[in-house]
Amino acid sequence: MKIRAFKGLRPADGEADKIASLPYDVVNFEQASEQARGKPLSFMRVVRSEIELPPDTDPYSPEVYAHAKENFERLVSDGHLVREASPCMYLYRQQMGSHSQTGLVATFSAEDYDSDVIKKHEKTRAAKENDRYQLTRTLRANTGPVFLTVKDGSLLDKIVEDKTESGAMFDFVADDGVRHTVWKISDPSKLEEIESAFKEIPCAYVADGHHRSASNARCARDLAKANPRHTGDEDYNWFLAVVFPAAQLSILPYNRVVKDLCGMDPDAFLKRLEGVCKVSGDGAASPSGAGKVSMYLGGKWRTLEFSDTSGLDAVSSLDVALLQSRVLAPLLNIGDPRTDERIDFVGGIKGTGELERLVDSGDFAVAFSMYPTSVGQLMDIADAGQIMPPKSTWFEPKLRSGLFIHTF
Repeated sequence: MKIRAFKGLRPADGEADKIASLPYDVVNFEQASEQARGKPLSFMRVVRSEIELPPDTDPYSPEVYAHAKENFERLVSDGHLVREASPCMYLYRQQMGSHSQTGLVATFSAEDYDSDVIKKHEKTRAAKENDRYQLTRTLRANTGPVFLTVKDGSLLDKIVEDKTESGAMFDFVADDGVRHTVWKISDPSKLEEIESAFKEIPCAYVADGHHRSASNARCARDLAKANPRHTGDEDYNWFLAVVFPAAQLSILPYNRVVKDLCGMDPDAFLKRLEGVCKVSGDGAASPSGAGKVSMYLGGKWRTLEFSDTSGLDAVSSLDVALLQSRVLAPLLNIGDPRTDERIDFVGGIKGTGELERLVDSGDFAVAFSMYPTSVGQLMDIADAGQIMPPKSTWFEPKLRSGLFIHTF
């Protein structure tokens, strides 16, 4: 696997906490607006610049990308984002409660992405990929890092071991309570050693950021075609990512809520459910293990348990796949969860209380609390060249945008 240091942009000293923002795709318009309120330097004003435009603005319109460029260039011209004096990599540690994970920030090869050295487990949606592509092309920058992981973390552990609190470049606690600590690696000999060592790592996996990685690779291909003097060494051939050891990662469930019962009353729905799975009224809001799903209906939690799963492949045996194939599609007529407006998805970070609130409000009829997919399952599926069902994994904590920016 190929990686390299980059001479990018980063927040000026003392301003990382003012600039750093959540990724563009974990907040809706209202949440993005709230995140940026009272924070004129927030990078949310770049990755979701439509929050500063009239409410009826098409979020995929040229005006949005042009405004993002204005905001981005203003952060640079006003000295809030500064250029590194020499190529660097960074160590990026996130602490959320008792959980801690530390990854290496560098640029990764778009060619490795295209040749599946960097493996994927999700399909991308055209509209979302086009959106990030347009932003990346307009800014000529990777504004948010892709979240990668590797099976063997021993190399990363060696890189991390000599870092101390006192040597941190950034160290702040975000509004959500997650602590972000960053160390710079700029010694040329150390950078060369890391780049050489990564050549021995056979592959990495996209944990989160499939639309970002796909749009970055697409940019690289298009810019290469447009450059008659293309050599393969240009900055556009590389994209920004953070790579973490798999053993450090925390995957939360990605839960489901459905707006109606497809014309059935709760009793009729329960009766049909009993024909496809075992239903027990044990009151568990979270399933105790794989093969089980907790369901909230009519103010009560029940557990659904699926049987007859022997012989299923790695994808079909996932709980999210079993729920889709045996309940959502045949009973509730949710054919394509990527596009059906009757279903919504709730990240596990919000807890099962959010599922109860949504159903009790009357906005949704039923909620399904899932058991989290494992990193091992993700890797097995990617290794087999298969695709996971949509919204199968929710990683926490989320990487921040605006802390590291790769330009080309």
